[in-house]
Amino acid sequence: MKLSQVLFSQGFGARRECAGLILGGHVTLAGRVCDDPFHEVEPAGLIFDVRGERWPYHAKALVLLHKPAGYECSQKPKHHPSVMSLLPLPLRVRGLQPVGRLDEDTTGLLLMTDDGALIHRLTSPKKHVPKVYEIETVDPVSDAQVDDLCRGVVLHDDPLPVRAAACERSGERALRMTLLEGKYHQVKRMVAATGNTVTTLHRSAYGVLALPADLAPGAWRWLDGPAAVLGPSA
Repeated sequence: MKLSQVLFSQGFGARRECAGLILGGHVTLAGRVCDDPFHEVEPAGLIFDVRGERWPYHAKALVLLHKPAGYECSQKPKHHPSVMSLLPLPLRVRGLQPVGRLDEDTTGLLLMTDDGALIHRLTSPKKHVPKVYEIETVDPVSDAQVDDLCRGVVLHDDPLPVRAAACERSGERALRMTLLEGKYHQVKRMVAATGNTVTTLHRSAYGVLALPADLAPGAWRWLDGPAAVLGPSA
């Protein structure tokens, strides 16, 4: 693949802009400036630098973002900044989308990708990909509330009970809940159906992937494909 095509595929602008970056001496390969837009490279495993910033080639991008509170999971936010603003421009140009949505006040693990098939695979209720939430509540959590969440509670817009795949009390006013689906405001509505109220909500895991302790709120990092979330069999 020509080097200018690589930059274009990775979101560094229009074809002419990518060629201009290379001609201007802003792109390095293995520590050496390459000023030939037509230079042929093998994209698989390629790592290059643009204006001093290192970029690995990904045919499909998959990143992990530690979502802070105060951001909307939308490309057209209404009341708060978009989570897209936390990503560098090339990833935004590539059209990454959040995998599912976290409410504006919900924090934690958010996946973002430009792979539509992977988004479907991760969000389809038929795939049963677990998501773990850390919940703090207004009132103390009772054993009866935990039992109700595990057996299933009825939400006002769904006649069928919705249940947690797993649920445990993690503190006097705290729960850890695992869900296999992603209905609108599901965690908050399920807890409300037991007579309690969520005060803070944090997603700590998605599939086999746990939010790294060293990833600060607002920070992101690359993931090495679907296996990072779904396990080696992905």
